[in-house]
Amino acid sequence: MKLLSSPASPYARKVRLTARIKGLADRIEETTTDTNTPGNADLMRVNPLSKIPALITDDGLMVYDSAVICEYLDDQAPAPVLFPTDPAKRWPVLVQSALGDGILDAAILLVYEKRFRPEDKWVPAWMERQQAKIDGAIAHLEAAPPAFDGQPDYGTLTIACALGYLDFRHAGTWRANAPKMVAWLDKFAAAVPGFGETAPPPA
Repeated sequence: MKLLSSPASPYARKVRLTARIKGLADRIEETTTDTNTPGNADLMRVNPLSKIPALITDDGLMVYDSAVICEYLDDQAPAPVLFPTDPAKRWPVLVQSALGDGILDAAILLVYEKRFRPEDKWVPAWMERQQAKIDGAIAHLEAAPPAFDGQPDYGTLTIACALGYLDFRHAGTWRANAPKMVAWLDKFAAAVPGFGETAPPPA
């Protein structure tokens, strides 16, 4: 398989981490792909949205986005199960992953606001709105940290990657008011070696 990816992308990190958890990393060629250049033809052939991550499977199927790729990889090896089939377990995992992705969406919008607009064109109200989403999500997690017994699922790995991105691009400011989640992330990182292996390069 071939993964179009970037070491700095938190969505790609979810896929790269999933591959390691499932024991599939040696079956995937990771290719760093430029998304900053509009109209990247190689990327658009795989994902017409020109977004990463995108996966080309052994039989030529083009798979995107990160959630779909992760579920595809989960189906390629029997254990550990990241997407439970039992509805009582599946829906909490998917809701938890949606919270993690929501943190990532807001965090990336804040990065893009500064990356693609000159400072005099920044929209403070928009930035405050995105930051409020992040702060609200972190407060929610701090009040009731996700259950984690040492075995990750798609929900917990998404939360971990979201917190990792806040450390990477937002100076880890979330940590000041979330000591329980700091301890939770430390526990996750210790139990899941792939989390450290997929860390983005120094900013």
